[in-house]
Amino acid sequence: MDIAIVGGGAAAVGLLDALATAPDPVSPDGPGTITVFEPSTNLWRGRPYGPDLDSVLVNAPPAIMSVRHHDMDHYASWLGERATDHMDELLDRPLVPRALYGEYLTHTAEKAVAALAERGWSVHVVPARVIGAALVTGADRTGAHLVLRTDDGQAHVATRVALCVGAGSPPDLYGLAGTPGFVADPYPLAGTLDRIPAGSEVAVIGSGLTAVDVVVSLAARGHRGPITLLSRTGVLPYVWQRPVDRRPLHLTAERVAALHAANGTVTLDDLVELLRRELADSGEDFDALAAELLGTVTADPARRLRQQLAAVDDPRIGRRMLQEAAHTVGPCAWRLLPEPDRARLRRHLRTVTALASPMVPVNASVLMRLLDSGQLTVASGVQRIERVDGRYIINAVNPPPQAIPATARHLVDSLVATGLATPHPAGGLVPADPRVHVVGDLAGGGPFITSGIPGIAAQSSRTAHALCARPS
Repeated sequence: MDIAIVGGGAAAVGLLDALATAPDPVSPDGPGTITVFEPSTNLWRGRPYGPDLDSVLVNAPPAIMSVRHHDMDHYASWLGERATDHMDELLDRPLVPRALYGEYLTHTAEKAVAALAERGWSVHVVPARVIGAALVTGADRTGAHLVLRTDDGQAHVATRVALCVGAGSPPDLYGLAGTPGFVADPYPLAGTLDRIPAGSEVAVIGSGLTAVDVVVSLAARGHRGPITLLSRTGVLPYVWQRPVDRRPLHLTAERVAALHAANGTVTLDDLVELLRRELADSGEDFDALAAELLGTVTADPARRLRQQLAAVDDPRIGRRMLQEAAHTVGPCAWRLLPEPDRARLRRHLRTVTALASPMVPVNASVLMRLLDSGQLTVASGVQRIERVDGRYIINAVNPPPQAIPATARHLVDSLVATGLATPHPAGGLVPADPRVHVVGDLAGGGPFITSGIPGIAAQSSRTAHALCARPS
């Protein structure tokens, strides 16, 4: 068997680790080759976890950053004693620079490659971009193989291919490309912020986690000029609360699957009822939680942030349960919901995103200080942006879920043209051949929030099993 992995970031690491830790035999045909195609210099790190400023932090506690599915301690164990150097005192958990998390991904990939080699697999990396794919068939279609074309003019044969191409590119919503002072993609921030004078006026497009990274990193470098977040909604991310020792009993993937098996469907009301039961078990009020969530887009950003910081130690489990469910239950539940219920959730996109992807308390404290001092302001209702001389504009708009990265566009078009995959109506790509697999945010049919490490780890585990099965 010859497996091709297109992309060399976190999804590829999760897949290699899942293949390396799968029970023997790894493949019904025995070991073969694994070829990873990655043209960038950030092998195993991807765009998010390459070298950058120490102020650019992993935005989640270690327990949900393990790239190995069903092993929540994998990342924390690797971090070891270094964790004490990176404690967020409010969260009481280590929050490390993303570049250090990139070292974890690199270590995990290298260990997986060594383990696969011990089992007879040959793993190598091709530093080229895959731009096309075709299925070459003989008389029997099951004996067909894939031919991948790279941008250096080479052809590579594979029996299975897994697309691990990462998230899409930041969109230019206001047509500012080419405008002096405009930064289309802020990462790595080390390079972006080097070009911005400390006393200059900075406008940041967006108010999500990328915008938070930009503001916190400007502050860490001693920026003195005014900073404005320009946003359509003005909604800042929620703030992580300290983890509590309470696992969900009702709002679980297993309960959702059981509901579907019993009723043939799962509705949004079913999910709300499961959450009600979780809260009732802890003596909490569902209506109070619902009111807080419904007020997300209307509350004053500074006042809401202050309330969030004050609630880091709040023992109530409601938001914690929803945040966990968004990444563990959400992917499976989303595919089972009727379209009217999906539409209801899409109408609350900004609230769901802010809740499912909260900021860490240490960053929230920096934003609060800047808001209180007047150096930072949040402008909502933005419809148009025009450049003002002397102002720098940094695009911190995140790509929509299931967006196709610009670097993968030619490959995706080729897969669709040859019938190996089809575009999903809501975005992303759906394999149309059992030899093709998609891991990560490009997978069509997934929920409308961007895949995090827990989702990528789960997809990697499922894909490893599928890769090792004979296609029908």
